[in-house]
Amino acid sequence: MSHHLDSPIARQDIRLDITDLYLFRGQTGTVFVINVCHSIFGPIPEPGYHPEGMYEFKVDLDGDAVEDVTYRFTFSQRDDRGQQSYVVRCIRGADAVDPHAPGTVVAQGKTGETVTAPSGLRTWAGRAGDPFWIEPDVLHAVGHALQDGTQVNLSGWDASRAKNLFAGHTVYAVVLEVPDGELLAGGTGKRIGVWAIASLATDAGGWRPINRVGLPMIHPLFTQYNEDLGNRLNAGRPFDDFPTHGEAVIQAIAGVVAAYGTAEDPKAYASTVANRFCPNILPYELGTPAVFGFAVWNGRSLTDNAPDVMFSLAANTPIRLGIGKESVTSKPSRAFPYVPAAV
Repeated sequence: MSHHLDSPIARQDIRLDITDLYLFRGQTGTVFVINVCHSIFGPIPEPGYHPEGMYEFKVDLDGDAVEDVTYRFTFSQRDDRGQQSYVVRCIRGADAVDPHAPGTVVAQGKTGETVTAPSGLRTWAGRAGDPFWIEPDVLHAVGHALQDGTQVNLSGWDASRAKNLFAGHTVYAVVLEVPDGELLAGGTGKRIGVWAIASLATDAGGWRPINRVGLPMIHPLFTQYNEDLGNRLNAGRPFDDFPTHGEAVIQAIAGVVAAYGTAEDPKAYASTVANRFCPNILPYELGTPAVFGFAVWNGRSLTDNAPDVMFSLAANTPIRLGIGKESVTSKPSRAFPYVPAAV
């Protein structure tokens, strides 16, 4: 999976489980997308967005792995039609790190309806198809290899029978399109770094981080069989990622690379890759086509093959799922241009 059901805390309420983060050039600006509440979990009483939660896009403008801008979505309870009202706030500067900062309301609307603000900012939230694909046998084999320090064991696996675990499944998307001028204000250039957080209000009046996502596939690589690490990654902040988790990431990668014998110094290779993975932030240059590939990470489009890229980099050897975007059954939505239709 990308980040689907990635830790015990995230599975407690899948409305707060962020499955994927996408970041790409849109029609009028830069598009941010997260997906939550995946249908693979099964029926839940009230699908959609948690009315006591908040969903935030974090934007680093100066490369210090600390957010300078936060776009925060909060949702109401579902009404008798199943819709939820929502409010979008923008928090800038030092307050961007504060979950209690009120910020400025920049958009309001209801799920399933497109909202366009006078500034040109656009938002949409609602049920959509899942654009991500994964082959479950390869997924689990990679997780075992990183956990056990072995080669990826695909003996008995037939690539011709590869299947997309998520074909036909749905998510609830949160989509934000921001004019580039708004993102450039206060920054040092066109390079930004983005991550997203889902948090839940606590009885004590605080906020508990439930899920955090930046680069794709971090949790499938390192936490499939280490769920405590999954919880700690979700609760942490990007600038702490390497100091806190860097050594564990290095050891996991070095074990696989040593098993394959594809580097003279597996630990040196692992250290280089770990410094790409940490801090866990998705980089992007405003105004450019998004591509998440082997040579460059520049945002992430809905059709980038993130598993092949991340699995192969971690192992320092080619690893393929045997499937691609053709395995996604959803069609483009008529409701909003950046989401697949729910089947």
